[in-house]
Amino acid sequence: MKIRVRDHVKLSPDKMAKIALAITPRSQLDLYCLAPGQAQKPHSHEEQDKICFVLEGRGTFTLDDREELLDPGDAIVAPAGSRHGVLNTGAGELLVLVVVTPPSPHVT
Repeated sequence: MKIRVRDHVKLSPDKMAKIALAITPRSQLDLYCLAPGQAQKPHSHEEQDKICFVLEGRGTFTLDDREELLDPGDAIVAPAGSRHGVLNTGAGELLVLVVVTPPSPHVT
């Protein structure tokens, strides 16, 4: 499946836009679109890893007790259980490709 990421960019004036680009049984590919000053508050997923890759813009990413400034071409990996979030600290839009693993199936 080919995805033209730029065709899916949507900026919302009031909050970050999260667009699901593809979902498989083992992963999900999302596009986060943040206008200047918009953020995704730090949170965690107990059973999911998350990888964020900056396509355009500049953002400050929280990973547990650290903050990392990422530019285009930079990535950050948030293992399951880690606290993570992002703030668009740049002057333009921040576009981030995000890969999320699915939660582990519960055995009963």
